[in-house]
Amino acid sequence: MMKIERLPSVPSTNDYIRKYLPARENIALFADVQTAGKGTKGRSFLSDMGGVYLSILVFYEDMAPANAFRIMAHAAVSVCRTLEGCGISPEIKWPNDVRVSGKKIAGILIENGLREGKIDHSVIGIGLNVKNDVSALGGIAVNMESLLHDPPSAEEVGKALLENFRRPSAFGEYLSHAHFLGNRIRVREGEEEYFATARRILPDGRLEIDRGGKVFALSSAEITIGN
Repeated sequence: MMKIERLPSVPSTNDYIRKYLPARENIALFADVQTAGKGTKGRSFLSDMGGVYLSILVFYEDMAPANAFRIMAHAAVSVCRTLEGCGISPEIKWPNDVRVSGKKIAGILIENGLREGKIDHSVIGIGLNVKNDVSALGGIAVNMESLLHDPPSAEEVGKALLENFRRPSAFGEYLSHAHFLGNRIRVREGEEEYFATARRILPDGRLEIDRGGKVFALSSAEITIGN
C-alpha cells in the first residue's frame, strides 16, 4: 500500500515529503504548484498550475548503491509509459530528461538516503508538463497540451503516472527510449566541451562514448544531441 497526499501548493514536493521519513512509510505527494521546484544540479524547476508535480518516498530492505541508476531509469520509464498511453512518443536524453521531438517535457530528480552502506530510501521527484505554460523557457520545453487535440487533465495524467510507477520495469525498457545512442553528441565536462559518438548506456548508468577512437564511460556530464 502507498499513501497518497495532494496539496494545492508547496515550495518543493521533494523537500515537503521528507516529513514522512520518521514514519518509514511509502507515500506519494502531488502538488498543484511548486513555488521553489528543484531541478538537477541545483537548478530551479518551473512549476506553474497545470503540470504534474509528484514526489514519491520509497523505502528499501536491501538496495545496493550499485543499483542507484535503476531507480532513476524506472522513473523515466514511468513517464514514457504515461506519455505513450496518451499517444505521445517520448525519448530519454541521458541520464534522466524525457523529451518529445527534442524538447523537454519532464524532469526527474532522485535523492537517495543511505544507511549502513545501502540505499535506505529514495525521494523520487517527477515534474511533467501537461497544461502548464512553458513559454518562459524559450522554446526548449513542450507540454502535452500542445501535442494533443484533447489533452487529459493534470490530475488524470498524475494518476496514470503513479500507476505506471508502481508497475515494475526492466532496464531494457529504459534503453528502448534512448534514441540518441549511435549518434554524434556534444559533451560538456566542467569547462571542457567536445564531440563524441554515444555508444551505449552501461547497467550502472554510465554513458559509453567514442571520442576520436578512444572509448570510455562518463559518470556525469552534460550532453547535447544533434549538434
